[in-house]
Amino acid sequence: MQDYPALVLNADFRPLSYFPLSLWSWQEAAKAVFLRRVHVLSEYDRKVRSPSKEMALPSVIVLKQYVPAARKAAFTRFNVFLRDRFACQYCGDELPAERLTFDHVTPRVRGGRTEWSNVVTACEPCNLTKGHRLPKESGIWPLHPPSEPTTWELQENGRGFPPNHLHESWRDYLYWDTELEEN
Repeated sequence: MQDYPALVLNADFRPLSYFPLSLWSWQEAAKAVFLRRVHVLSEYDRKVRSPSKEMALPSVIVLKQYVPAARKAAFTRFNVFLRDRFACQYCGDELPAERLTFDHVTPRVRGGRTEWSNVVTACEPCNLTKGHRLPKESGIWPLHPPSEPTTWELQENGRGFPPNHLHESWRDYLYWDTELEEN
């Protein structure tokens, strides 16, 4: 039953989030349907039953009330990776999140702060090469100067990384930068 998540769309019919994709478990989706907080746009063939009711599991739901996007992007390691498109900002290699670190352009030991304008995504070899030195001392500079992204920019970047599983009923509501594969 865990294989039946529902794609959650905001009242404007856009996903609440592209990365990670806004999904609810079938239990959360069913509860929202019964509480009349969502409209069901598409359903799976699978049904759930109680002693008195039967319900097809929703595959796409839309919120009845619009949820505004956060005004400021949260400063998290994941959002730094997403801003930098999961690519080392020194060598340009694209890597999975577990193989990335973040680097302080101006090292903390040299007065650098942990903030959007001083942190970039780095692979371990580049991070070790740069060490606790300034870019001009190490000879490596970020490919793109670090800056605070908007929530819109993070959402747009997230569209470039579709998840491994996309149910066919979701495709009309998702707009990825990459071509969707046929299963």
